[in-house]
Amino acid sequence: MTAQEVRLCGLLLREHFGEVVEKVGTHLLKGGAQNLRTIIHETGISLDLVKKSLCVLVQHGACVFRSGRKGAGSPTEYQTCCDRILRILRYPRYIYTAKTLYGDTGELIIEELLQRGHMTMSGTIKTVADRLTQNMEEGRSMDYSEVSSAFFRLVETHFLQRCPPLAGAEPKDSATPAAPSFPDCYKVPHVTLVGRGKRQLASEDGEDQRNAKKAKMDSQVGTHGDEGICWQVNFERFHLHFRDQAIISAVANKLDQTSSEIVRTMLRMSEVTTSPTATCTKPLSANEIFRSLPTSYNIPRPILDQYLTLLIDDPMEFVGKAGESGGGMYVVNMHRALANLARATLESVVQERFGSRSARIFRLLLRKRHLEQKQVEDFAMIPAKEAKDMLYTLLSQNLVQLQEIPKTPDYAPSRTFYLYTVNQLPTARMLLQNCYKTVANLVERRLFESKESKRLLEKSQRIEAILASLQASGAEPEQLTEVEEMITAPEKQQLEALRLHINKLDSAENQVDETIFLLESYINSTASTS
Repeated sequence: MTAQEVRLCGLLLREHFGEVVEKVGTHLLKGGAQNLRTIIHETGISLDLVKKSLCVLVQHGACVFRSGRKGAGSPTEYQTCCDRILRILRYPRYIYTAKTLYGDTGELIIEELLQRGHMTMSGTIKTVADRLTQNMEEGRSMDYSEVSSAFFRLVETHFLQRCPPLAGAEPKDSATPAAPSFPDCYKVPHVTLVGRGKRQLASEDGEDQRNAKKAKMDSQVGTHGDEGICWQVNFERFHLHFRDQAIISAVANKLDQTSSEIVRTMLRMSEVTTSPTATCTKPLSANEIFRSLPTSYNIPRPILDQYLTLLIDDPMEFVGKAGESGGGMYVVNMHRALANLARATLESVVQERFGSRSARIFRLLLRKRHLEQKQVEDFAMIPAKEAKDMLYTLLSQNLVQLQEIPKTPDYAPSRTFYLYTVNQLPTARMLLQNCYKTVANLVERRLFESKESKRLLEKSQRIEAILASLQASGAEPEQLTEVEEMITAPEKQQLEALRLHINKLDSAENQVDETIFLLESYINSTASTS
């Protein structure tokens, strides 16, 4: 865990849970596993607030606990999970993916579970049905069975899983295990829940009403047959989906849409049979692939064979051949695909920061591995002075390494080869830390902007609440106009500029997170193969 990761975790905790939770969380990240008394003593926070902060962190899976290291009877120790806190950064992507795959109902199920950490199935269904009913036309409501069906589909495809039983809780560096640690994690209980979503009464203190209603609802969960069985989002399953989409998108950009559809079919066929940490999918025969292709594509068998040959011969090595039976056995090379995607990311960073000529040198060193300065000048066809400046710039940024190979034991410069090289894995790790730093700066800037305009934002929210209340009670247009005019024209301009700026910061965050995901996937894949 690096300083940049701790800083980013602290900012994410502050933004989502407040400054007290941030202080407790970052203290545990820096200090490791500690008992309650030590946390209170070293942070200077009251017992009540520390307990509440730990409850919040445990509820969201960001903190694990176990009996003390001194054995039975020693105080319980708490430890925060850095990886789980960093997942907060990816919440918008999880929600958007659920919406894409399962519509508005799936989106709200994932959103509620992310906001609450974990919930029972019946509690989730009722909350989501109420929220969907609220946005429907007057007189219409959402049936619990429809939400229940979406919940079943999310569990069936492993995007949701049961929370592990507390008795077996063990602290882990990774928040969510790659494979389920208990047999019933995808077993859906029989829930007796019949009815439809209910509308909330519109009022200025609607949020308080909603919270009170949720608390009441949670107290009645035990009557539906799923008491004590809580569900959480399976982040690893989402990450597998993101990885597959990145590979499919890369194939589409490099070759064409038909090639990407063939790779998509291969990935879909091997979803169940392939381990999440496997370097490649299980072998699939050309006959199986042909039968599983979407009928809308209407690809004849000879054309499929040509596409498979094209994919095998492509230097990116997304697809490999594993045998000749069944018309040929094919695999998707996960590790090589991730390595090539990470390599393309590194090349893109060098090009954006240092220009196309430096990128040419960087690509050359990646391909040739070790080159002397004169060889770099000749192969890259760049004048000696420029090539020397570019190499030293890349060297100073740790993007290129210099290796000394002496002819004699005395390391005399005249009798030593100086070879430039690029080590892809350490370079990817360094770039990942730069990405964490960038995201932390973006979050910090957004928090600063919001704090500076806090009074204006609160005024805008109050007026929006009043307008919503008046519209629900059927107020006259003149009344609505009068309330709207409570915000002056300069204030409206300031609000618009602030929203535009915050949207840009959010968009930049999401883009950097895509790079973070690719680099993390490549680094984890390399670690699992070594």
